[in-house]
Amino acid sequence: MNMIASVLRLDRKAVKELRITDAYSLHRVVYSLYDDIRDEAKKGASQGSGILFADQGGDFHGRRILMLSDRQPAACIESQYGQVQSKLIPDDFLRHRHYRFRVIVNPTRRDSASRKLIPVKGREAIAEWFTERASKSWGFSVSPEHLQVDKVEVLRFNDKHQHPVTLCQAHIQGQLQISDSTQFARSFSQGIGRARAFGCGLLQIVPLIDNPFA
Repeated sequence: MNMIASVLRLDRKAVKELRITDAYSLHRVVYSLYDDIRDEAKKGASQGSGILFADQGGDFHGRRILMLSDRQPAACIESQYGQVQSKLIPDDFLRHRHYRFRVIVNPTRRDSASRKLIPVKGREAIAEWFTERASKSWGFSVSPEHLQVDKVEVLRFNDKHQHPVTLCQAHIQGQLQISDSTQFARSFSQGIGRARAFGCGLLQIVPLIDNPFA
């Protein structure tokens, strides 16, 4: 499957005009760039929408959002806001063995008694959760000495039905080694963990090229 990496840049005026104030409004703007090509069966399936994004935050001048998708985004929003730059992911991009990575995840566990999802709290516990999930479910192992949980935050917003949503996000970076190439390719293209519709799960990876002189 061809995957397309894109960057959406929004200046201060665009952020204001598009009413980007929380995670749901950012979700709305990003998804407006893509045609919804799913039928009803696919909308309920686990592979998701074919769209991942990660908010890179902003400053006085504007905001930057990374996106990964299985189809081309629109060049602009509502013909007047934002700038989108896209490029096709090379066929050999996922054929390396080691990568440096950044990712925003929603660390949760399902309680065995109540079956409810509960957030994983604390940087050490989040690092352990991430390491465990990586090797079991995502096709890679992480280097403990390089793993960093940079920031943990709680987002609160209303969804499209005006239902309140509380979402824990952890910003993690480090180095990984692929253990299952098929599973890793799925993790990259479909995202990892929960809350992918709200900016979690996009693996931002850079190959670590083996140095024959090291």
